[in-house]
Amino acid sequence: MRQTMDGAAFRRMMISAAASIEIHKQQINELNVFPVPDGDTGTNMSLTINTACGDLRKLEDPTLTKAADATASALLRGARGNSGVILSLLFRGFAKALKGKEEGDGTDFAAALNAGVEAAYKAVMKPAEGTILTVSRVAGTVAALEAQSNRNMEHVLTCTIAAAKDALAETLHQNPVLEKAGVVDAGGMGFVVILEGMLSSLQGVDVVAPTESTPDMGQEQANFSDFSTEDITFGYCTEFIISRENDKDPAALREFLSQMGDSLVLVDDDEIIKVHVHTNNPGTAIEEALTYGSLVTVKIENMRLQHTEKVMNERDLEPKIAPPEKKYGIVAVCAGDGIASAFRDLGVDGIIQGGQTMNPSTEDILREIQRTPSEIVFVFPNNKNIIMAAEQTVDLCEEKQVIVLPSKTIPQGITALLSFDPEGEVSDNVETMTAAMETVTTMQITYAARNSDFDGYDIHEGDYLALYGGSLFGTDRNIEKLLNELALRVAQEDKEFITIFYGEDIDEKKAQKAAAIFEKRCPGAEINLLNGGQPVYYYLISAE
Repeated sequence: MRQTMDGAAFRRMMISAAASIEIHKQQINELNVFPVPDGDTGTNMSLTINTACGDLRKLEDPTLTKAADATASALLRGARGNSGVILSLLFRGFAKALKGKEEGDGTDFAAALNAGVEAAYKAVMKPAEGTILTVSRVAGTVAALEAQSNRNMEHVLTCTIAAAKDALAETLHQNPVLEKAGVVDAGGMGFVVILEGMLSSLQGVDVVAPTESTPDMGQEQANFSDFSTEDITFGYCTEFIISRENDKDPAALREFLSQMGDSLVLVDDDEIIKVHVHTNNPGTAIEEALTYGSLVTVKIENMRLQHTEKVMNERDLEPKIAPPEKKYGIVAVCAGDGIASAFRDLGVDGIIQGGQTMNPSTEDILREIQRTPSEIVFVFPNNKNIIMAAEQTVDLCEEKQVIVLPSKTIPQGITALLSFDPEGEVSDNVETMTAAMETVTTMQITYAARNSDFDGYDIHEGDYLALYGGSLFGTDRNIEKLLNELALRVAQEDKEFITIFYGEDIDEKKAQKAAAIFEKRCPGAEINLLNGGQPVYYYLISAE
């Protein structure tokens, strides 16, 4: 087992911890209901600890003192949210306790952790049990006890994590808000994840990539709709840093801010004052702070709005079975506002954002089917890679009859819908729309993401690629040359109707040039140019 840690080891431990919490930040976000159910604890802790990584990577062969100092300084300036500030205080304790040391053992680690806990409790005006403070305090107590009998660094950290996990489990019962939601504390979980990342590095396995599973630390997700926006007493999360330019005592600022909000954390050193407070008057808080010096940074977030958005997102994810109001409903997968608008104009009830490189899941498609107020729902995947996922919904949806029309492209889906008869029989509509899809030729122009050799073409990264009917048609550095060749092919087949959807990376002027190419080569065809707004594909072209 690793007996001690030096500066290089501590640097790796912190970088590993940052990677660990980055991996688990969304899981932590989904637990975040206290002190405000705004779902950002994981993000704040991740952003906070990652601020230290850049500085640590720049250090060459740092001493333990230097690595700890760099971490504390970066965390203090980069701290976000209540949890981020407390996290910065915990590691500020490391900087104090490890000062002057080349190496540290388990006893030093325990002392550092407890110094951080003490700093955190002093900074928080009204410490609440069942939070990251509780978890870190219990962990620090056990660390100190274990270090008395075994100074081995790895042993002490292992025991610290075990104690932290036990304390985390207890937060469910210590805080009524958490108990109501049925979850453990988000900040406490983040602290456990950080310790685990540190231990992994100490054992020689730096965390650098997502793991297959996440720690079992309680319910996977809190229900934010259980909490009312009106329950948020102080609406603005206000954070700022003031540079100290006089001898005024920050204790007076602490007292002033404590009278106008809650969740107050104030940290000061010789150069700056860092403040986090929840208040309804952020301007007043900043105005008073300016009497101490100049404003360095400021961030104000409307927590009521954050909570409302979180609740709305949850409601969007909840399965809703819409009672039938009509016989037929239609769901289509597509990307791009213009293309979505075209589908809606054709009577589509539900749009699922997706397509190439962003395939929706079966659950995504099922959710939209369930929201459609009809007895029968036709589904248009509009991409060959989405058809299989869509087909899984046929057996999964017990409330409605689901019919998947295997459209492989956007033009196929649009052409099929043009022949849809809302008064027709199911079998007739399936037959008619399936036949209609076969009449349209789809052309697409995209780009090569990497060098490759495909179907006789030597393709280079960044080349434009033209596809015709699903097969590679040509590749070139000149997109207008490819458009001209496609137009010649369409002219040879005497197509009468041509629709060009131009993507989000094409402006109208360039799109008009593309249309002009087809008008020149196909003078007898009716040509429509539409702003599809689709990603990935510069042009989607249908010809019938």
